[in-house]
Amino acid sequence: MPPTARDRTALPSWRVQAALTDLAGIVRFLSRLPVPRLGAGDDPARLPDFRHAGALLPLAGAVIALPAALTAAVVAASDLPALLAGGLVAAAGLLATGALHEDGLADTADGIGAGGGAERRLAAMKDSRIGGFGAAALAMVLILRAAAIGAVLAAGPLAAALAVLAAGAASRVPLVLVWAFVPTARPGGLADQAGQPSERAAVVAALLGAGLAALALPAAGLGGVALGLLLGLVAGMVLARYARKTLGGQTGDVLGATQQVGEIGFYVGLLA
Repeated sequence: MPPTARDRTALPSWRVQAALTDLAGIVRFLSRLPVPRLGAGDDPARLPDFRHAGALLPLAGAVIALPAALTAAVVAASDLPALLAGGLVAAAGLLATGALHEDGLADTADGIGAGGGAERRLAAMKDSRIGGFGAAALAMVLILRAAAIGAVLAAGPLAAALAVLAAGAASRVPLVLVWAFVPTARPGGLADQAGQPSERAAVVAALLGAGLAALALPAAGLGGVALGLLLGLVAGMVLARYARKTLGGQTGDVLGATQQVGEIGFYVGLLA
């Protein structure tokens, strides 16, 4: 039966509500930010279905970056040394996410550095203890992020805050592409349970991430934003290729690590 005029009027609002529900679920899943329940159809305990919701990952990344962006606006207006100011912004980001992706980076570094076959590497990644490779990777990323943000703060409070939001969005582009196009190395894992984003969702996410990356235009200009997107994507793809070679594919930890190196690549492009 064809939809009535009333049905056709209600359809766009239903889609908006569904998108908001998906967005809220992703933000809850990837961060510690308090997200209220958005109506009867929004179950805070339900895992988002990333087969279609994956398209919203860059937008969720920008939302999750809001505390860091607000901190950037405040410290950019102060006389704090650049590295200290950048460290405070990075700390605000860590508090918002609960260091979720940083944990994935450390586990991935330990797994790749463990040597041996894929099973041995994957077992090392499941070990709750952090090893030397993981500690080194984590330290390097935090230092690079603090230094990069400290340099971006020179663009001024508003431009710096927008650049931090752009980085939160752009860094989720390589994450969703790797999730969509690289096979899983650990069937039944959390990333596998959440549903692999479809090709359409990955394409939409890439376009959405590129659009949100334009928020960094006041800080870096068109060339800087384009180079940031390119370097972030290249960094994520290199890591994914190595993970596929050594681990047999991607895992939730690898996806987190992809976001981390993608973010550093984006900042490097902005500053280059």
